Amino acid sequence: MEVKNKYVAIKANINGAPEESDFEIKVENLSHMFEPESKEVVIKNLLVSIDPYQINRMKSQSSSQTSISYATAITPGEVIDTYGVGRVLVSHRPDFKKGDLVAGLLTWGEYTVVKEGSLLNKLDPSLAFPLSYHVGVFGFSGLAAYGGFFEVCKPKPGEKVFVSAASGSIGHLVGQYAKLLGCYVVGSAGSQEKVNFLKETVGFDDAFNYKQETDLKSALKRCFTQGIDVYFDNVGGKMLEAAVANMNSFGRVAICGVISEYTNASTRAAPDMKDIVYKRIRIQGFLAADFMPVYADFLSKTVEYLQDGKLKTIEDISQGVESIPSAFIGLFNGDNIGKKIVKVADE
Repeated sequence: MEVKNKYVAIKANINGAPEESDFEIKVENLSHMFEPESKEVVIKNLLVSIDPYQINRMKSQSSSQTSISYATAITPGEVIDTYGVGRVLVSHRPDFKKGDLVAGLLTWGEYTVVKEGSLLNKLDPSLAFPLSYHVGVFGFSGLAAYGGFFEVCKPKPGEKVFVSAASGSIGHLVGQYAKLLGCYVVGSAGSQEKVNFLKETVGFDDAFNYKQETDLKSALKRCFTQGIDVYFDNVGGKMLEAAVANMNSFGRVAICGVISEYTNASTRAAPDMKDIVYKRIRIQGFLAADFMPVYADFLSKTVEYLQDGKLKTIEDISQGVESIPSAFIGLFNGDNIGKKIVKVADE
């Protein structure tokens, strides 16, 4: 049996903003990977996740590359792993059989050879939702939103919550979880379309276009006349500085991502440390994998919210392996609303 696998690779390390010329489409022959003693599972990829953190793996050097196995450096020319959903094509393991739908660490390509010990789970057939939900709201994006908000921020009903990059894959879920708890929620986004989406579609109390604000501290003061209790940070940089300046005593900041800093080191945040000390503000970074112990609780509650119509998840789905580079680049240009996914193949 011979399979030609088309996949996306980087030509060289990327140390600035990604461009189309940084990527290439390559083809490899997978026939040599089908040996029975290999204990490998060959997956036909159906849907794959597009996430901004991958840019840190593409750099020649980043401190993130030594933090966790999911963030290790990507070698130019090699396949790029990501979270996704697929169907088993060939299996030499008893826990998977041909035709099983699975979710786990796949690749930016048409097929993935999953080695024993890599993250791979059968999908629950009782969850009557689109397959794409398993890449987004039931995947690491949803888990990061749920765990980062409830486990890190420890929110209380009635508290004032600010979410940056609020129309993105994680932010739009965080704001809704906060509203379901009974919090006052404001989000920032980069266009009027996204501001309208936050207020009209997912129910934020208020939102603003940060690109139209000349003073972020004043913008947050306007939105939070009584101060911020919880800040869910997806941006870093000047937005983090402005949020800290407007936080109440014993405020909590959950650092999910710092997209403003990924491609421009000059935008690094410098919050007023006196505010942090005297207001006793707690700032904590996290990774979605930290919350695997609460995954069952997260999934149960999220399924219930979706079934009851209390939670909306928005997806931006592109078609085909060839669209992966432009989908990825679009994340840094603010092109997407909701979770960015590429549909590699039909079911």
